Amino acid sequence: MRKIAFLMLPFLMIHSCKQDNKSNSEQVNSRTPTEVSTSKNIDYSGNYVDDGYVKKNEGYDWIAVIVNKIDDNSISVSVRSRADKKRPTCTFDTKAYKKNEGVYEAVYKGKKIRFRFSNDSISIAPENPEDDGVLSFFCSGGASFTGTYRKIDGELDKKQVDPTSFSKVLNLQGVGFNVSSLEKEENMLSIFTFGLQEQEYNESFNITGESVINAEVEDLNSDGSPELLVYTQSVESNKYGKVYAFSVNNMKSMSQVYFPPVSENSRINKGYNGHDEFFVVENNLVQRFPVFNDEDSSGETRQVSYTLVDGEAMRKFEVDSITDY
Repeated sequence: MRKIAFLMLPFLMIHSCKQDNKSNSEQVNSRTPTEVSTSKNIDYSGNYVDDGYVKKNEGYDWIAVIVNKIDDNSISVSVRSRADKKRPTCTFDTKAYKKNEGVYEAVYKGKKIRFRFSNDSISIAPENPEDDGVLSFFCSGGASFTGTYRKIDGELDKKQVDPTSFSKVLNLQGVGFNVSSLEKEENMLSIFTFGLQEQEYNESFNITGESVINAEVEDLNSDGSPELLVYTQSVESNKYGKVYAFSVNNMKSMSQVYFPPVSENSRINKGYNGHDEFFVVENNLVQRFPVFNDEDSSGETRQVSYTLVDGEAMRKFEVDSITDY
C-alpha cells in the first residue's frame, strides 16, 4: 500500500496544479469585465429629476440633480429644487470621485455618499443606511434627497429652478465660511464669514465665464487661523483653473491671498493648456494638469505644490516643488 500511495503522489500533484491553474484563470476572467468597464470613462453629465418634475406645471415641488464631468475620475454633483414659489427645499454641492464604472463617492463629515448611475438614472444614498440623516442636513423640514432620479433631455426649467450654481458651508477653528455662486445675468461668487472676532468678511466677485468646482478650508501656514480656497474652472473646453484664496488674520478678520496664474510662471507653464485640478495636501495647495505638446496631450501630468508665505502687501502662494510623471 505504501508503494501504491507513493506512485499516486505525482499524479495528485499534477491534478492539483491543473485545478489551481483553472482557478487562477477563472479569477482573472472574473476581473476582466470590471477592468474593461473602468476604462470606458462614460460621461454621465446631465440633468436628473424626481417624479415631481413631470407635474411642475401643476404646482408640484421637485428636486433635480445636476451632474458635470470634471475629468475622467471625478464629477461635480449639485442638488437643486424648485425656487419660484417658495424658498428652495434642497441645496447641496459636492465633488465625487470615481470608485468604479457607474459608481462615484463623496465624503461629508466622515460619511460616504454613493452616486450610482444606471439606465439613464442616478441613485443617491449613504454607504451606510444608518447615515441617511447626513443627507437631511441640506434640505428643509427634515427631508432627505436620498432616492433615484431619471435623466431628462435639455436644460431644467430656468423659471423654476434655484439659480444657485454652487453652495457650501465650511468650518474650521471656530470660523465659518459660506461660499455660494449665483447665476443670473452675471455669475457672482459670494463669500461671507461668521465667527471672526472683529470684522466679518462679506464680499462678492464677478466670475462670469467660470464655474465654481469646489471649496476647502485648511490652516496652511499653521498660525492657528484658517485659509479658505475656492476653485473655479472656465466654461470653455480647456477648463482653465483658478483659485480664489483668503486668509484669516489672527482670528479677527480675513483678507484675500494672491495666487499666481500659471501663464506668468515660466517654471511651470510650458505645455500648460488648462484642465486643472486643485486640492490641499497637508499644508500645501496642489495643482495638477496634463502636459500638452502643441494641442495634443503628451501623456504626462505635472503636479505643482505651493506654500503660503507672507508678501509685502498681502499673503501669496509660491511654488514649492514641481513633479512631472
